[in-house]
Amino acid sequence: MDWKIELIFVPVTDVDRAKEFYERIGWNVDHDQTPFDGLRFVQVTPPGSACSIAFGTGLGIDLEPGRQKTVQLVVADADEALAHLKGVDVDARGVDEQAWGRFVQFDDPDGNTWTLQQLPPR
Repeated sequence: MDWKIELIFVPVTDVDRAKEFYERIGWNVDHDQTPFDGLRFVQVTPPGSACSIAFGTGLGIDLEPGRQKTVQLVVADADEALAHLKGVDVDARGVDEQAWGRFVQFDDPDGNTWTLQQLPPR
């Protein structure tokens, strides 16, 4: 039986600002729905990813904005990822060279930290 992570919730303070940020870095907006007053659900997906993130209002997320610092994405080229982020005015950090990969980090407008890893040759 496969167990697939397909959606991770990310806490944000301003839904429109977060949506604009993720669109700017090239993530696809899959949904932006307000099914009823008090609930807004936005889902965005990084290019090539089978896992999306969701944020909004009224979602019952019990995590303070800026505290999500545990999600890691794999990229083919850390230098290219860093150049892309800097090219769209994101204050990205890296490339951090380690034996287990090359890493770039960036924060969304709320301070949630994302880590990008270029895997080492196997």
